[in-house]
Amino acid sequence: MPDPPRPENGTTRSTSATISPNILRYLGQITQEYGVDLRPVLSDVGLTETLMRSAALRVSYRQGSSVIRRAVELTGDEHLGLRVGAAQHLTAWGLLGFAMLAGDTLQVAIETGVRFQNVSGAMTVWSAGREGPDYVVRADLPDPVVDPSVGVFLVEEAFSSVVTLGRLAAGSGLAPQEVHFAFAAPHDVRPFRELFRCPVSFGAARNRMVVPQAWIHRPMPGRDPTTFASTLDLLEAQMASRRRQQDLLEVLEISVAQGLPVVPSFAEQARRHASSERTLRRRLAECGTSYEAIVDGVRRERVEQLLHRPHLTLREVARQAGFSDERALRRAVHRWHGMAPLQLREDLLAGQRRSPALVE
Repeated sequence: MPDPPRPENGTTRSTSATISPNILRYLGQITQEYGVDLRPVLSDVGLTETLMRSAALRVSYRQGSSVIRRAVELTGDEHLGLRVGAAQHLTAWGLLGFAMLAGDTLQVAIETGVRFQNVSGAMTVWSAGREGPDYVVRADLPDPVVDPSVGVFLVEEAFSSVVTLGRLAAGSGLAPQEVHFAFAAPHDVRPFRELFRCPVSFGAARNRMVVPQAWIHRPMPGRDPTTFASTLDLLEAQMASRRRQQDLLEVLEISVAQGLPVVPSFAEQARRHASSERTLRRRLAECGTSYEAIVDGVRRERVEQLLHRPHLTLREVARQAGFSDERALRRAVHRWHGMAPLQLREDLLAGQRRSPALVE
């Protein structure tokens, strides 16, 4: 299982465009039922209609979180994550969904999904295995201090999609033995009980789903050893390509973060990678991003980190984040968040005070 994104020299993977946008595509379908058009929200984070139709598109954790946050606000639906997860099909997971269908048992399907989760568009960190006599599937947030509404959405979507896809692949009678959520109980818990068809608890130490023993070793209806093996080979090749992309993006992010307040020039980055500028731009385009977008993402994260420190003046925040002056900082913050830096600081500090711990 891959490690969750982690702080590293002032930056994290949240700015890297490496996530398949499956969740955002289904989110767009569900919000239309509320009369909510997500296109302006997607546009605000650089995602056009043309890009959203591209099979090669990858989004960053930050882009995904921003869109989800606004969708929850605009729909006012506290169960939006459940609905998005329940709307999905195995085809949404592409080659991985096909491999899970061809697996020998439900346990093999689950562990294949965990192994190759980075190609599925997952925004939680999955793990699975034995806990005493139980077989448990776990979903953790990449960042324990993620915005609470986004965190709830992601965990709801994660478990809802897994149960929905499990029923499509293994049988409609599949139901967990029990489900535990780390977030507080919502006002209405009936949609959870109706979807999962089992006891559901809230305020738990961790997000966990217990899979019944009667199902875990049950043969999959679509099992095919030859197809399963050949599909795994293709998934391994995808993972290798994804790792190379992530390595490049992380190295560039770290380089920018370490250089702030001075941003290394693109020419300098190309020299560090023993590459021509043209080749490096092509490699970034293959990752669905650009050097300018990477710099913007790292600066944004740095600004948010600095605004959490009340003793810093805006002039100091601007200087440490590499902006020429406070006006440039204000323009950037307004572009990112639609508000002034001081208002953003108030929101960040207020959220820090009231945010519950969603995971351990």
